[in-house]
Amino acid sequence: MQTHFSLAQLANPDIAVANDILRACVHCGFCTATCPTYVLLGDELDSPRGRIYLMKQMLEADAPADAETVRHVDRCLSCLSCMTTCPSGVHYQHLVDHGRKHIEETYTRPLFERMIRWALAWSIPHPLRFRMLLAAASLARPLRGLFRGRTRAMLELAPTDLGPPSPVDVPQIIPAEGVRRGRVALLNGCAQTVIAPQINEATVRLLTRLGVEVVVADGAGCCGSLVHHMGKVDASHAQAAANIDAWIAEADGAGLDAIIINTSGCGTQVKDYGFMFREDAAYADKAARVSGLAQDVSEYLAALAPDLKPVEDIPELRVTYHSACSMQHGQQIRTPPKALLTAVGFMVREPGEGHLCCGSAGTYNILQPEIAGRLRDRKAANIARTAPEVVATGNIGCITQLAGALDAPVVHTVELLDWATGGPKPKTLG
Repeated sequence: MQTHFSLAQLANPDIAVANDILRACVHCGFCTATCPTYVLLGDELDSPRGRIYLMKQMLEADAPADAETVRHVDRCLSCLSCMTTCPSGVHYQHLVDHGRKHIEETYTRPLFERMIRWALAWSIPHPLRFRMLLAAASLARPLRGLFRGRTRAMLELAPTDLGPPSPVDVPQIIPAEGVRRGRVALLNGCAQTVIAPQINEATVRLLTRLGVEVVVADGAGCCGSLVHHMGKVDASHAQAAANIDAWIAEADGAGLDAIIINTSGCGTQVKDYGFMFREDAAYADKAARVSGLAQDVSEYLAALAPDLKPVEDIPELRVTYHSACSMQHGQQIRTPPKALLTAVGFMVREPGEGHLCCGSAGTYNILQPEIAGRLRDRKAANIARTAPEVVATGNIGCITQLAGALDAPVVHTVELLDWATGGPKPKTLG
């Protein structure tokens, strides 16, 4: 694709990157076949190719974003299926991130929309605030039929029962059982610690059972992805920098073999820290080290698979594995989760159209509830055709999105692995 940025514009490192990405696109259209919004809506501007064109126009003009561009960029899930499909290697992730930053800086949204986005950015990355918001939403949930749109979507996603905070989710060192064979830091995250603390608990039990010491680093918290995808770059960099400082302190102290992440959306973001801080002299090297240490829990466990010894009384369940977009497209991890589940005795199946997003996508199911609902129902129908007894996935957003749309329980992959090797049965399995 031809571009027409001025030399002054190209002196901006972000524009220089955008220029390279745009020039790599040859408008072949392969991405349209795997883009969830294009598959649903059939609008060229709701395809990666269309959005690339809109962002090119916006950035070249160095003008405030217009309503049409904002509408179509907002509809992008950042599922990154287009990057898996693209034969030209167009790095759509970095382009759309820059486009969202430009939109955030130049476009004034309607007041109610600004309020919703502010509330999400203020609360979700901070567990205490998020817990307070969910408690209030739970009280209002019986009245959700009186609302519509984003407000109703928030109330429907609110859990009916919030358990207490987990003792796992505080700074500490959790020793390995037996001889220590590894030392890792665990990203506990933000929303997951409130909605499903059992996932971190299962992760810690499984790792320590395998002889791995687990560190919950003081100062680490939200990965920054939620606000990053809203275009709030200063906030996302501040959250990422806190993690980098906390983990590098551990790596330079007693050492780390890996940084374990059990929410694939967070994993995609942390693995991109090196790019995010590439122009920051104080953080570039440290961020690159952190990105190099980051592993999804399934990646790390794959090397320990021979030591996963299933207990005798685990039933041979039919498990349908739903691969989160951030897992299969963002991190290109496909085989390890399925191989691990099979290794401990489960019968693993995959749904049709596995490349299409379930509609969760961070806060997408709140900000774009109509499209998210259609994608959820489509995904649930494909999963139901596999007749699962349980559904496994590696992302809390997908779990929350699909839980109410399926007859089978939806759990994290690591919960099943923990149960199969001596841990407690996941509560949602009854």
